[in-house]
Amino acid sequence: MTARRTTRRLLAAAVVTLAAASLTPAATAGAAAPAPAPQARVFMVNPVQATGDQSLADHKDAVTDVPASAYALATLRNLDASGGLSGRWAAVRSETGNPAKVALAASYDRSDDEFEQVMAYFWVNEGQEYLQSLGFGTELPGANDRVQPVRLNQWGADNSYFTDKKAEIRFGKGGVDDAEDAEVILHEYGHAVHHAQVPGFGTSVEAGSIGEAFGDYLAVAVGNHAVAKYGWPMKADEACVADWDATGYSAAPHCLRRLDGTKTYADREGEVHADGEIWSRALFDIRKALGARTADRIIVNAQFGFAPDTSFEAAARTTIATAQRMYGTQAAAAVRDAFRAREIPGV
Repeated sequence: MTARRTTRRLLAAAVVTLAAASLTPAATAGAAAPAPAPQARVFMVNPVQATGDQSLADHKDAVTDVPASAYALATLRNLDASGGLSGRWAAVRSETGNPAKVALAASYDRSDDEFEQVMAYFWVNEGQEYLQSLGFGTELPGANDRVQPVRLNQWGADNSYFTDKKAEIRFGKGGVDDAEDAEVILHEYGHAVHHAQVPGFGTSVEAGSIGEAFGDYLAVAVGNHAVAKYGWPMKADEACVADWDATGYSAAPHCLRRLDGTKTYADREGEVHADGEIWSRALFDIRKALGARTADRIIVNAQFGFAPDTSFEAAARTTIATAQRMYGTQAAAAVRDAFRAREIPGV
């Protein structure tokens, strides 16, 4: 089943100051200094979050649509030696424009197709690095710890999706081009993570809803982690997903979807994006109760035990059991409370 995102509800650069490394004794003795890490211009999650300006609007990639303060310079990590955007955790493939060059990554802006390629590489890598920081791939099983193929502008509509057949993410154009918003990139990466954990995940409406919810949740989790790590501003509502992408089709404050809605199990509509807001609220409550690291270790680790066609009830029970196993009774009780608040049966 293809997991999809719909539109029902998603210049000078501001520079993140990078601390200069002090010279080592070897360096002062004349040894060659290591080559500087490649830098890239990226959006600080997205322009709305970086500026807090809900009036921002897209006019076909115009540079003047977004202020300089929405950009930052950040390091491109885990690259291979190809000179392109390919590395340990991501490989960007584009057939509708010039392939981005690492050497020029700090000069691209949103008027360049290459900018979206840089965004996709940086944020997919950021997503996997976050999972690695939680212990996935070391003390816990790896969660999509592989090279993730990404295609830019291969989808001729305002939509993006993860395809099970090729385990590939494709980002589309239209309105705000999807790969300009890090939360859209990370939402689709969430589908890739779920597929890697449980091949073919999402073969029932409730399983598909869980998949959409996790994509939204991961987008916010990784974005928040990056904001804290780099010292970037967060000037918009953290529970709002894809603030920038949603500017073309939602009223201010712009949100594709939210993590803090009031839906319960009785509010199911049979549409995965709508029903996903039930599950994502539960995950958001678990995060608030247990803290980001503990919650995210439980949430992601539990997903290894989901069936491809899991129900809300079965997935909730598995997540509670995972919390008990990893952190004990109090953590399990907090997870159970979050699912009970959504009135999920059987918990």
